[in-house]
Amino acid sequence: MKNNAAVCLIFAFLLWASTAFSQSKEPDAQPTLPYSPSLDLSSMDRSIDPCVDLYHYSCGGWQKKNPIPPDQTSWSVYGKLYQDNLNYLRTILEQASSSNAQRNAVTQKIGDFYGACMDESAAEKRGLSGLQPQLDEIARLKSVADLTYLIARLQLTFNKILFDSGSEQDPDNSDQVIAGLDQGGLGLPDRDYYVKDDAKSKETRDRYLQHVQAVFELGGDSPETAKANAQTVMRLETALANASLTRVARRNPYNLKHKMKIAELNQLAPSVDWTTYYRDAHYPDFEIINVDTPDFFKEVNVLLTSEPVTNWKTYLRFHVVDSESPYLSSKFVQENFDFYRKYLRGVTEQQPRWKRCVSYTDHNLGEALGQAYVAHVFSPELKQSTREMVLHIEDAMAQRIAQLDWMSPETKQQAITKLHGIRNKIGYPDKWRDYSSLTVVPGDFLGDIQRAHEFEGRRDISKIGRPVDRTEWDISPATVDAYYNPQMNDINFPAGVL
Repeated sequence: MKNNAAVCLIFAFLLWASTAFSQSKEPDAQPTLPYSPSLDLSSMDRSIDPCVDLYHYSCGGWQKKNPIPPDQTSWSVYGKLYQDNLNYLRTILEQASSSNAQRNAVTQKIGDFYGACMDESAAEKRGLSGLQPQLDEIARLKSVADLTYLIARLQLTFNKILFDSGSEQDPDNSDQVIAGLDQGGLGLPDRDYYVKDDAKSKETRDRYLQHVQAVFELGGDSPETAKANAQTVMRLETALANASLTRVARRNPYNLKHKMKIAELNQLAPSVDWTTYYRDAHYPDFEIINVDTPDFFKEVNVLLTSEPVTNWKTYLRFHVVDSESPYLSSKFVQENFDFYRKYLRGVTEQQPRWKRCVSYTDHNLGEALGQAYVAHVFSPELKQSTREMVLHIEDAMAQRIAQLDWMSPETKQQAITKLHGIRNKIGYPDKWRDYSSLTVVPGDFLGDIQRAHEFEGRRDISKIGRPVDRTEWDISPATVDAYYNPQMNDINFPAGVL
C-alpha cells in the first residue's frame, strides 16, 4: 500500500464501520452480534514498558488470550473472522451439495465442486490416475524442441511451470492490457531460498530435496532413481533462481519494464518457439509484450540448449505432480502438508477436509460462491448505505485537507483531486463473473480443479489487447480483508470484512 491517503481511508472506514455496526439504537442495550469494540483495553499488556516493547504493550493481552491454533500459520482478529466466515460458507455449500436441494445454476456449480472435494474415498481410489494424461504427454517428449507445445498446454492448468505468462497492465498506459512474461519455475517460495548461504537456508534446501525425492517415490520411482531425479530438479531450479530478480529489485517498476515485439523475444530466447507457444496457448493476436525479467529468459534459453530432454521430463513430472498433490490421495496430501505448511510455515495440524474444501471453492469459484454468500449477508441496501458511509469519510478527509496550514492551495487541490479519483468497490462486484463455460463434474475433484485453473488462465489471456476492466475484483466477496490497488487506484471492501 503506497498511497497514504488510501491507507488512511481504509483504516478510517473499518474503524467507523466496526463502531457503527456494533452500536445499538438503545444507549444501554447490548449488541446482538459478537462484535469487538474498536479499542479494547484488555488487549494491552500494561506490565510491559512501552518504551522497551511498544508492540507487546499494545497487543500482549490479546496474544495471551488468543494463541495461534495448530492448523494456522498466524492468528489475528481478521483470522478469527475468517474462521467464522468458513463456517458460514460451509453451511451454504453443504446445502448446495445436498441431493434434495433446490438449486440454480450458481448453487449447482458450487455445490457439485464442494461435494466432489469432500468425497475423500474417490480421491483415494483415483490416486495419480487423474494426472496420467499429462504424465503420458511428458513421457512422450522426444526433444527439447517439443517442449514449446507442451509448456503452452501445461501452463494453463499448472502453476508457473518454467516461467510465468499471461496478461498485465501496460506499464506505459494503465488503461490497456498487454501480454506479459515473468520469471517462475521454482518449487520453493522465493529465489533467496536457493542462493542464501546461512545455516537455515541450507537446511531448507536439504529438506526440499527430501520432499522432491518423496514425491518421485510416491509417483512410483525407486529410492535411488527418486534421489537422482530430485538432484536434477534442484539443479535446474537453482539455475532459474540465480537468474531471477530479488524481491527488492522487483519493487522498482522500471526494473520490470522491457517491452518488445515477438521477433525481439525470439532473439532473446530462441530456444522457445514463441510464435508457436502463443498460437498453441490460444492467445489473441498482439504486437507488443512486456518481458519483466529478460535476464531470466536468457538463462531459460541457456538451460534449454544445454540440458537433455530427459532432465526436462524429470522437471516437468515433478512440478505437475507437486502442484496437484493437495487434491490427490491422502499420501500426496500429507507429503505436501508436511513440507509446505508444517516445515516451511510451522503449522502443526492439517486443517479438516471441510475447511480445505470451502477454501478451494472460494479460491476457484469465488464470485459464484460470493453470489450465494451476499444473498444471505449483504443486501443491495447495505451496499448502498456502506458506499454512502465511505463518501462521508472522503468528504471529511477533504475538509481536513482544506484546513491544513502546511499545504499550498495548489497542493491541496491536487490532494483533493487524488482523493476523489479513488474508486470504491463495496461488498461485491456490480457485474458477476460468468462461469457458464466452466464444466464442474460431480465426483471428479481433480478434474474440476484443473478445469477451474484452465478457465481462469483463459480468462486472464482473453484480456490482452482490451481496455483494463476497472470493475474487476481481485478477491472474492467472502474474503475477510480490504486492500488498495495503486495501479488501479481503487479501494476494495469485500462483504466478508464488512
